[in-house]
Amino acid sequence: MAINIMITDDHSMIREGLKSLLELDGDIKVIAEAVDGRDCLDKLDVYKPDVLLLDINMPNMNGLDLLKELKARKSKVKVLVLTVHNETEYLMKAVDIGINGYVLKDSESAELKKAIHTIMDGETYIQPSLIPALNAKRLERNEDEEKIDSLTRRELEVLKLLAIGMYNKEVAEKLEISERTVKNHVSNIFKKLEVTDRTQAAVFAIRNNLIKVF
Repeated sequence: MAINIMITDDHSMIREGLKSLLELDGDIKVIAEAVDGRDCLDKLDVYKPDVLLLDINMPNMNGLDLLKELKARKSKVKVLVLTVHNETEYLMKAVDIGINGYVLKDSESAELKKAIHTIMDGETYIQPSLIPALNAKRLERNEDEEKIDSLTRRELEVLKLLAIGMYNKEVAEKLEISERTVKNHVSNIFKKLEVTDRTQAAVFAIRNNLIKVF
């Protein structure tokens, strides 16, 4: 029985090329196409594909937002992200939300087909070339979590205020503590996070979603 595929990508040439490529062997059939996340949501319940090939950068609703919506709806479709993004940050976000596979668009057709068959067998497929960076990112995250856990409640409050650009005097006024106390907290924060300045502390806070960046 053929594996039914739905392609969601805002470039028609990509969709057409993938359809021709995937249907060469006869064990895969492209039954639907969508131009963006919203179009995909409208068509999923109609076509009920086995696998959704999903791009990340799309208008109206991008791939990551679509993944979140699919998770909220408890969709059973298997999702294989097919993207140009080899940055680990995108991969981590996709993994965190919940995907079955992640392959780059410049990969060989054999790898894409292998990924499709792998996730249909109930396993996860991450393009091998991306795994070392993914593991390094996971290790970094674990280390960051340990550092965050080492902060006191007050130090965490101070860190968040530093990260949005407040000076020590402003932090002191906000928290109704002395400026000297703020300086002590900042010093402890630097030591625990293993950073040397406010900018590095802010980057740490942003990287770990301790503050919202608009």
